[in-house]
Amino acid sequence: MKQKFYLDTAIWRDYFEDRKDRLQPLGEFAFQFLKNCEKHKCVILYSPLVLHELCTHYSDERVNEVFSSFANLLQEVKPQPEQLNEAKKLNQKIKDSHTADILHAILARDSGSIMVTRDKHFEALVSIVEVLKPEEVTFD
Repeated sequence: MKQKFYLDTAIWRDYFEDRKDRLQPLGEFAFQFLKNCEKHKCVILYSPLVLHELCTHYSDERVNEVFSSFANLLQEVKPQPEQLNEAKKLNQKIKDSHTADILHAILARDSGSIMVTRDKHFEALVSIVEVLKPEEVTFD
């Protein structure tokens, strides 16, 4: 079975902007992760929520350009009403997270994916889905 990963918007932004923090080349980690996904024929999931979040920072053309580079790996998952309701309910119980992040985690869980992120808000969501940074992922 192909490995599946749901990428948080921050990972896409690392890649788009070739971001770095004080110590690490975040953009390079994202790039190497995507290349490994390509090499191992993994599935990378995204949702309309990811697209919406990306389009607040980049033009539709830029998002489409980058996504087209990985079209053979990408698969869209659309939130269902029951997933939205679950995210809203969990938002009232889970501190240090947001409804959108919870929805990302639920979409990853329900699609049998690993959540790939470096957003600290997801640390509160490990009871929902496995959470890894791009450089922590091992490929089968």
